[in-house]
Amino acid sequence: MPPEPRTAIATVCLSGTLEDKLAAAAAAGFDGVELFENDLLVSPSSPAEIRRRCADLGLSIDLYQPFRDFEAVPPDLHRANLRRAAHKFDVMAELGTDTMLVCSSVSPEAIDDDELAAEQLHALAELAAARGLRIAYEALAWGRHVSGYEHAWRIVRRAAHSALGVCLDSFHILSKGHDPAPIRAIPGDKIFFLQLADAPKLPMDVLPWSRHHRLFPGQGDFDLTAFTGHVLAAGYRGPLSLEVFNDVFRQADPRPAAVDALRSLLVLQESLGVLDLPAAPALTGHAFAEVVTDPGAGRVLASLGFARTGVHRTKPVELWEQGDARVVVNEGGAAHGAVGAVALASTDPVRSARRAEALRAPVLPRVRGPREADLASVAAPDGTQVFLCGDDWRDDFVPTGETAGGAGVFGIDHVALTQPFDHFEEAALFHHAVFGLTPSPVTEFAAPFGLVRSRSVAAGDVRLTLEAAVVRRGEWAPAVPEPQHVAFACTDALAAAAAMRAAGAPLLDIPGNYYDDLEARLELPPGRLAALRAHSILYDRDAHGEFLHFYTALAGARVFFEVVQRIGGYRGFGVANAPVRMAAHRARRHASPPVKTPA
Repeated sequence: MPPEPRTAIATVCLSGTLEDKLAAAAAAGFDGVELFENDLLVSPSSPAEIRRRCADLGLSIDLYQPFRDFEAVPPDLHRANLRRAAHKFDVMAELGTDTMLVCSSVSPEAIDDDELAAEQLHALAELAAARGLRIAYEALAWGRHVSGYEHAWRIVRRAAHSALGVCLDSFHILSKGHDPAPIRAIPGDKIFFLQLADAPKLPMDVLPWSRHHRLFPGQGDFDLTAFTGHVLAAGYRGPLSLEVFNDVFRQADPRPAAVDALRSLLVLQESLGVLDLPAAPALTGHAFAEVVTDPGAGRVLASLGFARTGVHRTKPVELWEQGDARVVVNEGGAAHGAVGAVALASTDPVRSARRAEALRAPVLPRVRGPREADLASVAAPDGTQVFLCGDDWRDDFVPTGETAGGAGVFGIDHVALTQPFDHFEEAALFHHAVFGLTPSPVTEFAAPFGLVRSRSVAAGDVRLTLEAAVVRRGEWAPAVPEPQHVAFACTDALAAAAAMRAAGAPLLDIPGNYYDDLEARLELPPGRLAALRAHSILYDRDAHGEFLHFYTALAGARVFFEVVQRIGGYRGFGVANAPVRMAAHRARRHASPPVKTPA
């Protein structure tokens, strides 16, 4: 296996003061940082003090950046640029870093002359070499005359100076659709630095795309494994460094953001074969979902055909079951009215836990009685506990002898978790990296209270949906912050809805306008449409099959339940119907007090 590369992160990736950023990078486990000039300029600490601070934290300063608009300019401006560079070299000496990033010029003064650019970069490299420093020349995707890495390399090769090399940035290369394979022809010792960023594919100008929408590796649409593989094959042996401009990341808490950033690099290294992590064991399904709430959840579950089959030996916790659908109702947890935990059945829970820990997932302490199962538990970015378990967890419950009458529910289809917007991207990467769940593309829909972003992560029978509201403020917002729900799979949604409603289940009523539109759009058989309308069942279909689903009212402060039927190979989650459900929940809450179902 090739040697494991060092990791670094540009301070521009994180929020806060320079001191905050350095502390977060060190705590996450990075080896070094790229020091962004703006962070230095606003810091009250001198360069020498920052150098000492980094040394105390175990961080190297691998790059000072950026130096702009240098090459291919008239003589008077060139002289001023060399004077400016000399001052920056003094700063670098105090910082203890030896490499400066020079971006290709965007200045209107720049001349389209490769010979002149090479001559002036040679002069800069000569000045740097006299100080024991290096210059890494980077082609900006929006550079005035140099916007491609092959062009930048031609100029560096023409300049022919040992202190001048190239900096390769994945965003600048892949956003332009340039082929990264020719990177292999660049001598590894002339690739002075590597900057990595992912991004979603967006039909927009490259400059705002770069400044606002970059992501950490694995969170976007770029093939960074192939890209980085070309760079390593060329012989590059420097750090894998992140340079991500993202409006959300630069406002979020820098500590979890730095952990998310490092996790993205660890997974990238694993994909490159340069880091050996415990493989993600196969997940065989949802062992259970835990609802932290008052007894109201139990009453709603009973009306859905569930039975209280067990009582925990030491905790105020009940087990409710129907088929293979299992819900643990916790009446003593701190996260009142929420989905407190998701339990995933793993073929190797110990290895699942080792992988989670290796990928910096917070392992949660757990108080365990002498006869209780030893369940590994980690915290997802939204605070939800994720248990990794085998079959022994059910031994924690004393059987009640009750059996479910049943309403056709046979398992948990998925669990829906609302994410803090700051952690939406992080959540998908977390579940993919740690548990091997595959993220779907992001979809957005206009809800009654604003734009909502949604995506699923799934593997086999394990499915989670992640949603985040872009903005949720003021009196017009929903009365229920961050709603969550558990979706149960059934064999016949029409029969299940009829049985559950007859048992007193507080099912949501869907307005007639929805069914009028359904009739106009899809031309369903009249009998099918009438049955859906009569039972307030929502409908969706894709190229693979059909989806029928309906919802309960809230069964606590934020939790409700969904019952779904997948027909054929339907792969989605009925996201198009989410605004209808949201409005129905709002109408239910405003029309009457919360419905209490019979015990």
